[in-house]
Amino acid sequence: MKKVCIQGLGFVGAAMATAVAIAKDKEGSYLFNVIGIDLPNEIGRKRVEAINNGQFPFLVSDEKLKAAIAQAHSAGNLSATTDSKEYGDASIVIIDIPLDIPYLDDEPQLDFEGFKKAIRTIGQHIAHDTLIIVETTVPPGTCEKVVEPTLREELEKRKLDAQRVHVAHSYERVMPGNDYLSSIVDFWRVFAGNTKEAGDACEEFLSSVVNCDKYPLTRLSSTTASETAKVMENTYRATNIAFIDEWTKYAESIGIDLFEIIEAIRVRPTHSNIRFPGLGVGGYCLTKDPTFTPASSKQLFNKNLDFPFSNLAVRVNHDMPLHTVNRLKSLLGGVLEGKNILVCGVSYRQDVGDSRYSPTEVLVRELMEHNAQITCHDPYLTYWEEMEMELPLQLPETNGFDAVVVAVPHKAYQELNLVKWVNKSCLVLDANLVFNKQQRDTARDRGIRIESIGRGDGL
Repeated sequence: MKKVCIQGLGFVGAAMATAVAIAKDKEGSYLFNVIGIDLPNEIGRKRVEAINNGQFPFLVSDEKLKAAIAQAHSAGNLSATTDSKEYGDASIVIIDIPLDIPYLDDEPQLDFEGFKKAIRTIGQHIAHDTLIIVETTVPPGTCEKVVEPTLREELEKRKLDAQRVHVAHSYERVMPGNDYLSSIVDFWRVFAGNTKEAGDACEEFLSSVVNCDKYPLTRLSSTTASETAKVMENTYRATNIAFIDEWTKYAESIGIDLFEIIEAIRVRPTHSNIRFPGLGVGGYCLTKDPTFTPASSKQLFNKNLDFPFSNLAVRVNHDMPLHTVNRLKSLLGGVLEGKNILVCGVSYRQDVGDSRYSPTEVLVRELMEHNAQITCHDPYLTYWEEMEMELPLQLPETNGFDAVVVAVPHKAYQELNLVKWVNKSCLVLDANLVFNKQQRDTARDRGIRIESIGRGDGL
């Protein structure tokens, strides 16, 4: 079996390691021996320990993913370590490490220091004919202007020929949640190599992991084109979401239901992906990715180009949770100070325990600025790292709370019996399409006040 090393065991790397480990040939034999590699710190060691015990390192709802990692562990072809020497005899190395940017700055500056260090580590160990696949979302030009030169420096120190190491880019479209594993193995892939040989090798590998019969691969002409595709893809979605912000406020102000309006618009095929109102944009990708291309244009290509829509979308999306604060304040008679508020949902999206760049963080910080007393809960988290906040294991009762803001449509919240759970003196604000019309109507019939972002009062 070919040895595949996955650099970085976060939400993408751990899932990718699992997907590669369960890949089989036509005879049903496993194709790869997979080694996940993370940093030798507390977080990295915990992830390594979990994988070596046959467990996914994060709390997830996808039963297929849980079963897959247990299957790979049992088969003995998936393990993890903090030892970078494992790269030495790998046929393929997949890079799944974070690359951040201070996206709210007026002119965000790319910082490749940590990323380069990771690339250097690979270059210090790999052998000739290794295929390096960059799966991390990176600014366009990163493979050509950062990855390749950095690898070349390290390989030349070891008297190795850099032309005999292949570099490719193939971005992930991982969607944590109920279809976590399927978003890797049953989903379309885009890729490119820095040479024809690198592209061919990447295509061969991806064809072994992805269900290409139903989800064909798309090969682009350069790694920069592939990098641009991922960033543009996410920027488009972020801009689409930002567009809804002004219509949300409009709908609430004149007393109409924006959700039913959007459903009517979605019937038209050309508009089927228009987004719904909600708390705001979160997660590791949509928040920051629109700033990657403006930054790389100037800092990697020395091109002074303007990206007004992309930059505005970032600002609008970051501030979107503030509208929920203002709506809540209005519903509570114009006062938030001293109010006891329960916020349900810390993750950036439903049914996953990932709080990075969560819009709930902006919401909670703003509520605290108004001197409200905040309690938070999330069924997938017991500790909120960004806020340094312990979270209760059980969903609190609503007695004693002035309001509940349901920020994330976790299945556990969608299935709540509002009549039994909500005290009649407690306002419920659905900030993310959590409750359907029947649930809202039933609650109101029992004297519960429930309102929604994107709908006028009482709708």
